[in-house]
Amino acid sequence: MSEHGQINLDAIRQQAERFNDEAFQFIRDGLAYTLKMQQAEHGSDEQRHVTGQELSIGLRDLAIKRYGMLAETVLKRWGILRTDDFGVLVYAMIDRGEFRSSPDDSIEDFQGVYDFAEEFRGLWPSCN
Repeated sequence: MSEHGQINLDAIRQQAERFNDEAFQFIRDGLAYTLKMQQAEHGSDEQRHVTGQELSIGLRDLAIKRYGMLAETVLKRWGILRTDDFGVLVYAMIDRGEFRSSPDDSIEDFQGVYDFAEEFRGLWPSCN
C-alpha cells in the first residue's frame, strides 16, 4: 500500500465491517467538529491537516458534547471501544476516498491516544 504506509487495507476493510453507518457518520461529524475547533483556536478560516491524535481528541470532545455521561455507552453501542477503532474507521474512509491522508499519517497515530474508561467514566458524578 503506497500512500497509506505499511498498513494492510484488506485487514482494515475486514475490521471496518463490524461498524455501522452511525459510527462512520460520527467520524465525519467529528472531523468537521475538530476542524471547526482548530479554526476557532487559531483564529483562522484556513483548513489545516488534522492528525490522528487531534482527531481522537476532537471525537472525544464531540461525544461528550452530544451524549454527555452516555458518551462511552453510545460509542460502545457502535462498536467503538478505544481510539484504535477511530483509526480503523478513518483508514476505511481513506480507502473509500472519503478522507485524505498525508505521507506522515499512520494508523498508529490513533493507538492508545487515551483510555475510554478514564475519559468517559470520569463524567459520572461521585457517589460519595
